Amino acid sequence: MTKIRVLLADDQDIIRTGLTIILNHQADIDVVGQAADGVEAIDLAKQLQPDVILMDIKMPHLNGIQATRQIIAALPRTQIIILTTYDTDDWVFDGIRAGAVGYLLKDTSGDHLAEAVRGALRGESQLDPTVARKVLREFQHVTSTQRAATTPTPAEEPLAKLTDREEEILKLLAAGLSNREIAQQLALSEGTVKNHISAILAKLHANDRTQAVLTALKRGLVDLK
Repeated sequence: MTKIRVLLADDQDIIRTGLTIILNHQADIDVVGQAADGVEAIDLAKQLQPDVILMDIKMPHLNGIQATRQIIAALPRTQIIILTTYDTDDWVFDGIRAGAVGYLLKDTSGDHLAEAVRGALRGESQLDPTVARKVLREFQHVTSTQRAATTPTPAEEPLAKLTDREEEILKLLAAGLSNREIAQQLALSEGTVKNHISAILAKLHANDRTQAVLTALKRGLVDLK
């Protein structure tokens, strides 16, 4: 079995050690390197070319946002998840704009973190529920401002109607739940949840979960409050 190769970037040794133990306990994940600052993270990323990087924000020499930008520019196939204690708006939006596919807080569970690593490799966006609400609120604000400031545009391409179950799953995606968590909450199998998500993406002409949620919000297809 080919393992998911993960690089850790955090200035606290105890955090890196704990994350290594948690992730290496997973049969399909292998921590291949550890960086104590942003500069070292860039160097190791170029040397090791990991599949996924878990990136802290506040680190010496170069912070995680700056490191993320440089790594994405050099290694566009490497997926980066911000893993931090900070959920302030500026950090959240800077991290997403830098190219991170996920933004998780350090109080997330080990199982959720491992699932986030797997999801990132599949190109899925991983957002902590608190962060997801911030992103959606900002998108709502930007969308309403743009609509108020511009003239009406031609009608957008009609989208296929979501089923009640698909709307239910879409709301849970917006709350930052993983496939496993959605399956547990709705008493479904993970395979069934994956099939529903595939149908949602197809109906909304979306490439990933985040785009699906934003498209649904923009079109007023679901109420995410």
